[in-house]
Amino acid sequence: MHDRLSLTFAALADPTRRAILARLAMGEASVTELAAPFEMSMPAVSKHLKVLERAGLIARGREAQWRPCRLDASPLKSASHWIEEYRQFWTPYVDALERHLDRMEQSRLKQATQKKAVPTKKKK
Repeated sequence: MHDRLSLTFAALADPTRRAILARLAMGEASVTELAAPFEMSMPAVSKHLKVLERAGLIARGREAQWRPCRLDASPLKSASHWIEEYRQFWTPYVDALERHLDRMEQSRLKQATQKKAVPTKKKK
């Protein structure tokens, strides 16, 4: 048996499933509506939905013949907390990269300004 966090990350590992979650963030949708943007069979889409459902990221309702899917973002909170614990390790690198890029931009602007300030020789 996998723990909930592993199921969440496994579900999020696939770009198709992330796209499905992004669509569901806009509201409920049927399987047919969710399948529309993808060039895959309905059984393949259903497999993706089962992975998302097993991870607790979606829930399926039943309204007559319509079985709407809806987002359940609660497992994402645990994933976010887990990632947040490691922020301290990447933040210094991101900050250093930002400072480096700022210095590069300042240097580029300084060089561009100096080129404009250099008088050009006129032809006789």
